[in-house]
Amino acid sequence: MAVTIRDVAGASGVHVSTVSRTFSAPHLVNAATRTRVLAAADELGYRPSRVARALTTGRTHNLGLIVADIANPFFPPLIKAAQAGARSRDYHLFVADTDENPQVEEELIQTFAKQVDGVVLCSPRLSNKAIGRLREDVPFVVVNRRIEGVAAVLMDVGQGARQAVEHLRELGHRRVAVLTGPAGSWTGAEMCAATAAAPGLDLTYLGPNAPTENGGRSAADAVLAAGATGVLAYNDLVAMGLMDELAARGVRVPGDVSVIGVDDIVTGRHTRPRLTTIAMPTAAAGRTAVDLLLREQAGTITLATTLVVRESTAPPPPHTPSAATDPAS
Repeated sequence: MAVTIRDVAGASGVHVSTVSRTFSAPHLVNAATRTRVLAAADELGYRPSRVARALTTGRTHNLGLIVADIANPFFPPLIKAAQAGARSRDYHLFVADTDENPQVEEELIQTFAKQVDGVVLCSPRLSNKAIGRLREDVPFVVVNRRIEGVAAVLMDVGQGARQAVEHLRELGHRRVAVLTGPAGSWTGAEMCAATAAAPGLDLTYLGPNAPTENGGRSAADAVLAAGATGVLAYNDLVAMGLMDELAARGVRVPGDVSVIGVDDIVTGRHTRPRLTTIAMPTAAAGRTAVDLLLREQAGTITLATTLVVRESTAPPPPHTPSAATDPAS
């Protein structure tokens, strides 16, 4: 037979309402009494009903986490860290994927608003105006988007992008292509802004590009037409897709073209050549976002990024690669 709140009250010698407050508002219960109630509950194996607690406190103890593409290896470490942070506070985390679709993103937010105490929105594709409107329905923390009045966790991709193009410049590259991501992407805009004034480089910005390996493959023509010997790609998936397509055309990486990604996903550490990339603090971002949400803290927290140099970057060749290197041409 299931243990009830009345059983705990009887075992600890207090009123039922005191047991209820112990679980729903422990700060209102005397420390000694609270200890006695919790000990009795533990001994009896009592677990409070989350539904009943939600009715009492007005809080569901659920959080929502919305990501742009759950299949992108960038997101699982963030999801796992956010889930651990939520669980440590006795919260459940619901995860949803928008498949890079802003309409789906809005629908998910509206659905979550009825079921959760707050939402972490990662790499959103919605406009700032739409997010500002939707936050009236549910508290938000956004990851990798700066919106006035909305709590945010930013991974400093601008800092990493500056390190990346400086690395290429130090290797001797002068013609560098920056592959941007989806239209309206905060990350892509930060990469462009951070590299625009890079000294000694002829920079070309190519995009928008899908944030996938196919997006990188599709960008190969533009990279070769630009005569770039160095490339900073929107993310590691785009970088790996580009390297795959260049290899299919007989263009060597890094012998002919050096490639740098963003994210430092596990796959990039095992490509051949192993990918030079900007490591993003995804797990820290997940933990920090949940912490901000539960503390209902406003403001912006920026996390540092780091350039990780591996095998996909080297000094440029004495010639500039072009589409003519395609063995089929």
